[in-house]
Amino acid sequence: MAREKIKIKKIVNITARQVTFSKRRRGLLKKAEELAVLCDADVALVIFSATGKLFEYASSSMQELLGKYKLHATNNADKANEPSLDLQLLETDEIRMGREVLEKNRELSQLRGEDLHGLSLEELQRLESMLEGGLHRVLETKDERIANEIASLQQKGFQLMEENKLLKQQMMTLISKGKRPRTMATELDNLITNHEDQGQSSESVTTNVSGPPPEDDCSDTALKLALPFN
Repeated sequence: MAREKIKIKKIVNITARQVTFSKRRRGLLKKAEELAVLCDADVALVIFSATGKLFEYASSSMQELLGKYKLHATNNADKANEPSLDLQLLETDEIRMGREVLEKNRELSQLRGEDLHGLSLEELQRLESMLEGGLHRVLETKDERIANEIASLQQKGFQLMEENKLLKQQMMTLISKGKRPRTMATELDNLITNHEDQGQSSESVTTNVSGPPPEDDCSDTALKLALPFN
């Protein structure tokens, strides 16, 4: 028949309570001793009865075990108060980045000719070399840009000269064909308009269109002579 489980609650009967305390205390001390022997563990057990009587067990010196306990508890408290490793790394990175920002700002100020007090002669010479190198690179870049602009303008001028040359050739072709001035001017205007529609400049063309007067072939003029009748 299975043994009935005892409910874990305070025993009301004083006599039964003292008997239970005595039995279980002896069993608990025995289990503590077995744990220390079997597992080679440092075990300390302290029990106070309801009347304040002390019962204790220690696998070694009680004072030694209590000192070890206090040291361990103190170390745990210190670790609990210390920030986590990740937080420490973040704070370290923040401090390092702040120092780098301050250093870069100081270098920029020195490059502008500010905050030069406290610099040694060697540091001033190094700063001078940096400025001279930077100025040399700026001048090289500026000269390169100017050369590119000049080359671009020369190319545009060459294109305009070619356009003018083409327009003059077309004009001379019209003149050689014996076009009348009005007709030739109209056709030349059409040529210029076509060039402007194609995005080419015609402002450089300042040629006054003129041609020889049309030859009088005397086809419409005749001198008629008539003698009077007698």
